[in-house]
Amino acid sequence: MIINLNGKNALVGGSSRGIGLGIARQLAKSGASVTVMARREEKLRSIVASLHKSTPEQEHQYLAVDFNNYEQYKGIMEEYFATNTVDILINNTQGPLAGSATEKEVGDYQNAFDTMFKTVVFTTQLALTHMKARSWGRIINVASVSVKEPLSYLVLSNTIRSAVVAWAKSLATEVGPHQITVNNILTGYFDTERLNELNQKKAEQQQIEPSEVRNFMTSNVPLKRLGKPEEYGYLATFLASDQAAYITGINIPIDGGLLKSL
Repeated sequence: MIINLNGKNALVGGSSRGIGLGIARQLAKSGASVTVMARREEKLRSIVASLHKSTPEQEHQYLAVDFNNYEQYKGIMEEYFATNTVDILINNTQGPLAGSATEKEVGDYQNAFDTMFKTVVFTTQLALTHMKARSWGRIINVASVSVKEPLSYLVLSNTIRSAVVAWAKSLATEVGPHQITVNNILTGYFDTERLNELNQKKAEQQQIEPSEVRNFMTSNVPLKRLGKPEEYGYLATFLASDQAAYITGINIPIDGGLLKSL
């Protein structure tokens, strides 16, 4: 199967590293013109240069945004959509700080809601105008296996990503007549900087080496390894393609068999 995204414009959140970057690279390899989006402008500039080098026939660009500053984020996105259209939207926000339910205050939940939910809904609303006009669109939300089996040390992620998944199901029903699909990818353990940061905190709390935390994680995955960002990119690119036109409103785990539930 050959996936051809020629002529499609993609906007990829949280794409300066890890899973977001893995998605952006694969979308570009499949022919899409990609806008990468994250906080670190210098890193984004380097990524765009790399994308242009490997796919010179496409137009790539970047947006420097801070998902933690919702009002500023809104302004940047409104300005972007005033002159740009998006066919493929990858909603991928930065993850919140780790912590349990008893550690977090009400304000922590509000901040996580602004960062991980309001930005997703707002960006999607802007993208839908063009998608509806063309009767074609792909909205892919980067979620987590924790929406099915909550992780005690990631209560903010458990909570807000569950809200995104429920919202996406409702949205898929509404925009389906426009031939727009909406799907969620439930992320397992991937070899990323984010995972290493979480492992470092867990290791400090348990007074063990980060390698021990990593080994424990790997041992719980039936495939006995962590996922690679490019493997995530393969799935996202398929969901963005014409070949996935009849797949919508679902949650797709990519976890090496980690989830025990059906």
